[in-house]
Amino acid sequence: MKEFELKYGCNPNQKPSKIYMHDGSELPIEILNGRPGFINFLDAFNSWQLVKEIKEALGMCAATSFKHVSPTSAAVGIKMSEKLKKACFVDDIEGLDDSPMATAYARARGTDRMSSYGDWIALSDKCDVTTAKIIAREVSDGVIAPDYDPEALELLKGKRKGTYNVIKIDPNYVPTEQEKKQVFGITFEQGRNNFKIDNELLTDIVTDNKEMPEDAKRDLIIALITLKYTQSNSVCYAKDGQAIGVGAGQQSRIHCTRLAGGKADYWHLRQSDKVLNLPFKEEVRRADRDNAIDVYLGEDYDEVLADGIWETLFTEKPEPFTRAEQREYLSKITGVSLGSDAFFPFGDNIERAKRSGVSYIAQPGGSIRDDNVIETCNKYGMVMAMTKMRLFHH
Repeated sequence: MKEFELKYGCNPNQKPSKIYMHDGSELPIEILNGRPGFINFLDAFNSWQLVKEIKEALGMCAATSFKHVSPTSAAVGIKMSEKLKKACFVDDIEGLDDSPMATAYARARGTDRMSSYGDWIALSDKCDVTTAKIIAREVSDGVIAPDYDPEALELLKGKRKGTYNVIKIDPNYVPTEQEKKQVFGITFEQGRNNFKIDNELLTDIVTDNKEMPEDAKRDLIIALITLKYTQSNSVCYAKDGQAIGVGAGQQSRIHCTRLAGGKADYWHLRQSDKVLNLPFKEEVRRADRDNAIDVYLGEDYDEVLADGIWETLFTEKPEPFTRAEQREYLSKITGVSLGSDAFFPFGDNIERAKRSGVSYIAQPGGSIRDDNVIETCNKYGMVMAMTKMRLFHH
């Protein structure tokens, strides 16, 4: 297939639209089901690069959940605790512990379920049946992977009344070194961002504390590769082999740090007994549970606990999860890793990161206030590496 005609571009008025190889060669994909659109392909090709690079960097299968050309999360296939399985709504999936690919996607999808609603999925390895069973019951636009088990493919083909988008990509495809795009009829050309992210980026530790364990290095690599394919400005928190909070596309870095930190906090709070034991009625849909939990943890918790409303969601009225209780719960969290796609200009980013349990940081450095940022890290005993590599993505 040398070109594929699309229904329309980013919006219905943007016609005609298609994808093709500039040199006239064959596209490195097969469309196994559905008819992906313009934004679907943007998500597919960006998300595939992300999981491919994590697999190459860590030697572990990886998955990501994408929305509007940025990841909501990315994760590797590390076994999940029972609490995490319940928080991610996969505690009933048989064989989950035996499928690293399914575990990776369960983590990625379960991190920020509100943002992942209607996601695009990328898998670094073959989609097996267990992974397909998770995908089959979530609201999603499509998936890209290097291969599919026959039974898994049949499950996926049954989604959305047979219209679910399934793309198979050639894992050996390597793009040209130069990339082009047009804006306002003007062509931009640049070298492809093929910078390799690995442990070598984490060797220039500038803080007093220089002890960085292997699991922190793993999490920082996941955070940095996630940032490489996140709309800038961006900040990413990571823990236990997954990105737990992504702040994308903000004009101010502190707003990135706050946004991502808030998502990371919710990820931790959703694993608390108070949330895991919410007495949802059996008939409440998964998406409605996601929304109810999100509101329950926020300032407007009365919107789900008010008389006349809670009865539609719960078998009995839950007690509020007060701000004081949440702060107490989060105060015990440590060992979180934080990556930034460009330097931190002020120590306020570190102060905010500390509130979300951050112990390890990787950022390019190069600010005139690097000393202030390092001093703030030292105040909390954090470990920070200067990568000297900016990761802007637009």
